[in-house]
Amino acid sequence: MSERAPVPTDVVLRVAAILERLPECHEHDAWTGVAWKARGATVGHVFGGEDGLVRITFRAEPDEVLAFQHLGPQYFKASWGSNVVGMVLDERTDWDELAELLTDSYCIQAPQSLAAQVHRPAPEAR
Repeated sequence: MSERAPVPTDVVLRVAAILERLPECHEHDAWTGVAWKARGATVGHVFGGEDGLVRITFRAEPDEVLAFQHLGPQYFKASWGSNVVGMVLDERTDWDELAELLTDSYCIQAPQSLAAQVHRPAPEAR
């Protein structure tokens, strides 16, 4: 079995800067890599793959899950969970897009009382 790619510290810090500004969202060690949870529900999980690539998974609304399946190799639908999607993190990563996707994931996963505290632009503005 191949070794998993290490997750660069700067990637963990960038993801943390996005997620830890959200109410009660905290970093945790994951089975591999690092995850962020809101009251026990995983919002995002960054990890290295055996293929040397670094990926992040998060939750998405059903229509976005379908889009992720067809966007190309940078994006993917995970083989577990009906709403788990992800993307490869590399020099092409659009960190503003990722911040929006992770904020949406938070609002899906966090209790409604916490999600209600998060400002999200209206869908037509996104």
